[in-house]
Amino acid sequence: MSPRELAVHFTDTEQYFVSESSVYRLLKSLNLITSPAYIVIKAANEFIDKTTAINQLWQWFYLSKNNRLGLVYLSTILDDYSRYIVSWKLCSTMKSRDASDMIELALQASGCDKPHIKQ
Repeated sequence: MSPRELAVHFTDTEQYFVSESSVYRLLKSLNLITSPAYIVIKAANEFIDKTTAINQLWQWFYLSKNNRLGLVYLSTILDDYSRYIVSWKLCSTMKSRDASDMIELALQASGCDKPHIKQ
């Protein structure tokens, strides 16, 4: 059984809660768990191709909060180079229309909606 299955089984039969992580640690200390047969890929600490100017890369973040009126989302677009919040919007949904409105706001705020072409 997996640590999760053992934890559930113990909780059901003994009427005493034990967490999956505790079962895992105990099994690991007794060498009853083998290493995974796959290679774990870790995320890099930083981008390989770093941004060198504003508006090269934007990051999109959102937070959700459940309140008495329902779920509310705070959506923000952050410029990777300057770490400046280009635009933000409070929404009651996360539908495609809300996303496209958010991008339009960021384009207008950054001036990217009217690109300047050098001749």
